[in-house]
Amino acid sequence: MKTKHIETIKQEKRVRFVVLFTLLIIAIEVIVGITSHSMALLADAIHLSSHELILGLNWAAYLLVRRLQNKQSENYDTSKILSLSAFTSGIFLLATAIFIVIEAFERLNGHEGHITNHNFAIITAVVGLVANIICVRVMYDKNGKADYNSHAVYLHLLSDILAKAGIVIGIVCAMLWDILWIDTAVAIISALIAAHWAKNLLWDTGRTLTRA
Repeated sequence: MKTKHIETIKQEKRVRFVVLFTLLIIAIEVIVGITSHSMALLADAIHLSSHELILGLNWAAYLLVRRLQNKQSENYDTSKILSLSAFTSGIFLLATAIFIVIEAFERLNGHEGHITNHNFAIITAVVGLVANIICVRVMYDKNGKADYNSHAVYLHLLSDILAKAGIVIGIVCAMLWDILWIDTAVAIISALIAAHWAKNLLWDTGRTLTRA
């Protein structure tokens, strides 16, 4: 029991760092996305906001589990609490992904503003990529997944790294070859990655919650 309690505290500290660090990145991407007209950066900021909700719920779940462990309560299955927070997060993530796809297609068909400051936008995207790598490093557990929630957060951050790399590619294509639709296409791809992750999250946590 004591070992499990220590592990919960360790995971809680990891998630707390990622939550606060992600908030900073969201603020930066929103500001730069608006000023540079980068749909990919704005989409990623929205995507990260859904992640922030996921991480916030995850963090709250760890706080609740730690409180129950301190009280040595046996009336609640702490693993189910973590799975429930992950399941709820998956619903919000899927809804956010759908919103991004709709918004991206509207911009693609309407030919709205394109990136005006490529250098500024690409620097921000690279900063976001580095930030995700830092978060992944924080969440990495060399002994394997400590629990389902922490492992899900780790995989989610890995998908963000792929999305950020795509954003950089989109901006470079627009800057060097004037292929303007790439930026919006990258936003759609990022949303599809989020939707795929949400589907798997809902499936896995749903099965966990329905077990006796």
